[in-house]
Amino acid sequence: MMFLLISCKYSKLLNIYNHEYLYYNIFDENLKELYNKLIYAYAKGKIMIKSMTGFGRYEYADASRKITVEVKSVNHRYLDVNIKMPKKLNFFESAIRTLLKEYIERGKVDIYITYEDFTENNLSLQYNKALAGEYLKYLNQMAEEFGLENDIRVSTLSRYPEVFAMEEQPVDEDELWSSLEKALRGAFEPFVESRVREGENLKKDLCEKLDNMVSYVDFIEERSPQIIVEYRARLEEKLRELLADNQLDDSRIAQEVTIFADKICVDEETVRLKSHILSMKDSLNAGGSVGRKLDFLAQEMNREANTILSKSNDLKISDTGISLKTDIEKVREQIQNIE
Repeated sequence: MMFLLISCKYSKLLNIYNHEYLYYNIFDENLKELYNKLIYAYAKGKIMIKSMTGFGRYEYADASRKITVEVKSVNHRYLDVNIKMPKKLNFFESAIRTLLKEYIERGKVDIYITYEDFTENNLSLQYNKALAGEYLKYLNQMAEEFGLENDIRVSTLSRYPEVFAMEEQPVDEDELWSSLEKALRGAFEPFVESRVREGENLKKDLCEKLDNMVSYVDFIEERSPQIIVEYRARLEEKLRELLADNQLDDSRIAQEVTIFADKICVDEETVRLKSHILSMKDSLNAGGSVGRKLDFLAQEMNREANTILSKSNDLKISDTGISLKTDIEKVREQIQNIE
């Protein structure tokens, strides 16, 4: 256990996803499993945001075999995994899918596995005596029935289908999985690293856009009271022109201004918008698989922006609202690629 704790401590000094030496030098399987859970729990805690686009490749070779694994992914609502590998590895498909879930949660993932066997005695020649006997029996029968010369020779009979066949010797599944797992982990780690790098770039870009959106909302909040003041001034001016020397009814003017202010009031929308922006920034900083939550928040922000535009009768607010919606759409597009 002490070794495990030391390993976890110093894994910070190493690349957090490059712990192959530590992992494969723990020989107790229980400790190995615990180490793996701890190291990736630490990694998930440190990683802020992951993109769903990534690529990883690794080639593992020993005296017996060479396994090459390539992994690539794009965005998807769920985890959709497609594996292309030699037939002899099909038995491990479920284990491969389970292993991948340790590293990612969403995305359309394509895994390509190639396998080369270096062993010289992995194939053996099998002689099907029973089948050869059947061939010979019917050939003799044909010669008798049709009065043909029986020219059957061993070399001729040996060329009939399935008389001789090459068969692979059974392999040690545990040993094969051990090699395959090393190749898979070796590919999954740079695969996750690439998703993390792009995710951090996405996070930076999103935070800049969110800060810009806050400035738009601040402008709308500052501009809204000015619209009411300007409306009252225009209303009083028109009434003076119409009523000439007659005294203006201040209470009536106040009533009209109140009705107008209620129609164009966007206080609730701006408060909710700021709340959604703050919640989105908090989610980005918290990290983890927040893509679905961010997508929901973006939809809500878009709805509030639409409401502001529908209430607006001021050119400056309308222009700002359009800019706000443009940034929200850009944010929504970026969010589609976040895990």
